[in-house]
Amino acid sequence: MDIVDGLRGTGAVRSFTNDRVDHSTIGRILDLARFAPSGGNRQPWRVAVVEDLNIRDRLGAAMQPVWDEYVAMSALGVTPFSVVPPAPYEMTSTTPGNTPNLMLSEIASIPVVLAVAADLSSIAMMDKDLDRAPITGGASVYPFCWSILLAARAEGLGGVITTFASRAEKITGPLLGLPENHALVATIFLGHPVKQATKLSREPVTSFTTIDRFDGPTFTM
Repeated sequence: MDIVDGLRGTGAVRSFTNDRVDHSTIGRILDLARFAPSGGNRQPWRVAVVEDLNIRDRLGAAMQPVWDEYVAMSALGVTPFSVVPPAPYEMTSTTPGNTPNLMLSEIASIPVVLAVAADLSSIAMMDKDLDRAPITGGASVYPFCWSILLAARAEGLGGVITTFASRAEKITGPLLGLPENHALVATIFLGHPVKQATKLSREPVTSFTTIDRFDGPTFTM
C-alpha cells in the first residue's frame, strides 16, 4: 500500500463481510503496529484479542447504554461527553438498546475485536497537573491504535477505533481482566469491509493552520 494512499484513504469502516481473519493476519497487523512511537519508547500498550462470544456479548451490552447516551446528546446539538461544559440543555431519558448499532448488537459476528489498554505507570502525563482534563498521555498509545488501522488496510481490511467501552470501564475492565494501573483506551473492530471508502471528506489545511500563534495569520500553501 502506498503511504500517501494509506494516509488519505483510510477511513472508519463499520460494516464487515463474514469472511474470517486468521491469527496470522492479526499477528502481522500487530507486528507492524508495534513500531508506533511512544513516549520514551516505553510502548505502554496491551492488546486482548477478544474471541470468546460470551465476553463479546457482554462487552456489547456494556457499550450500548453509552451509545444511547451519545446519540441522545448529539441530537441536542452538543458534543457528547465533552470536558468543556456546553450551554445549559435538558437531556431526555434514554432507553438502553433503544438506538440501533449493528457493531454492538452483532458484535459476536465481527471478524476481529481488539481491546487496547495502556499502562498508566509507563506514560508521562505532561499535563496532569493543569486545571483541565489531561490529554497528552494519548500520544503514547493512540499512534499505535492508528497504526493498527493502517496495517489492517495494507492487508485489505478495514476497521474503526471506538472508545465506548472506556466510559463503561467499571464493567468492561473486570470483564476483560484489565490489569491494575491500566486504562482501557480503545476497542478496535476489524474485518473485510463491505465497502472501503477511499475519498474522504476533510477540512482544508488553511482552516486549521496559522503562523506563529493559534491566533496568527492563516498559513498558505
